[in-house]
Amino acid sequence: MVDINVVEAKGTARPKRVIDRLGLAMRASHVLVALFVVAALIFAAVGVIQDDRFFLRLGTEALIFAGLALSVDILLGYTGLLSLGQALYFGLGAYVSAVVLKEVPSFWAAMAAALVVALVIGFLAGLIANRVRGVYFALVTFGLAQVAARAVYNTRSLGASDGLIGVPVVPIDLGVITVMSNSPAGFFLFTLGFIVVLYAVCAYLLDTPFGRVLLALRANERRVPSLGYSTRNLRLSAYVLAAVIASLSGALYPMLRGFVSPELLFFTTSGNAVITVVIGGVGTLAGALYGGVILTVLKSVIGSLTEHHLIVIGLLFMATVIFLPKGIMGVVRPLIERMLRGGKR
Repeated sequence: MVDINVVEAKGTARPKRVIDRLGLAMRASHVLVALFVVAALIFAAVGVIQDDRFFLRLGTEALIFAGLALSVDILLGYTGLLSLGQALYFGLGAYVSAVVLKEVPSFWAAMAAALVVALVIGFLAGLIANRVRGVYFALVTFGLAQVAARAVYNTRSLGASDGLIGVPVVPIDLGVITVMSNSPAGFFLFTLGFIVVLYAVCAYLLDTPFGRVLLALRANERRVPSLGYSTRNLRLSAYVLAAVIASLSGALYPMLRGFVSPELLFFTTSGNAVITVVIGGVGTLAGALYGGVILTVLKSVIGSLTEHHLIVIGLLFMATVIFLPKGIMGVVRPLIERMLRGGKR
């Protein structure tokens, strides 16, 4: 195991071999994300040429849910914490965004509100969830999400079971250009850029000593305090970071669909995010993006053929766990790493 050797006591040097291996893996992920962006741009160009609004909006939804999967991967892939309640922050961001947009049609106000609420709720919920470990952590996060989902479901001012409808079209002022949220191609490209920025922020943070310590935490939590770090603060920081990523991604949903539903807070949303990460590759970040697109497309295509599409997705998930335990990235990323090393093993 190299994970626990990723960090040493504060002020001491880290093993160069380990740093090189982790750095190489991160660079390979960057290459895969760059390829992902190129493929997305080609997809957008084809969509514009064919004037296919449906697939452009489906692609945008896939990117939004990829952001949710990114938050799951931060916890599961880097700290070893399985959260079954990330839908809490995704749905929270969606509802906060919808409420703000209905009152003040400002993109930046909606995103700022989603950020602040995620920080506050993520911190408070993190204090609760991080008091336990293992399966109990998963159950606590699941319970928190269920409580929030039921509260929203029974709140008439939030639309109750019908959700909030009538979210207005909002202009997104980027300084140089303004993108309208009802523009299929424009909002797709904006969402692509936004999710890539979230990936870049996560990749930067996780490629710092903070990320190295998280890996050490996943490998052997008991030894981390001897290195001079607080495991409680590390877990809480990772939890809040994941909450923010999920909330900001969810804040884009009402801009795309024009409504929000309590279903965004249900376990199905969290479960799909975990499936997405496993299919893409746990602990790769890039796998969350690829897995998000694959799962969303499969749900749409298979769902149009049969109402039993969940059976197919379940079989796909089991096949991935059995035959590709490291996900798609477990097959693809080593090839990229070998190319970056110049073909040397």
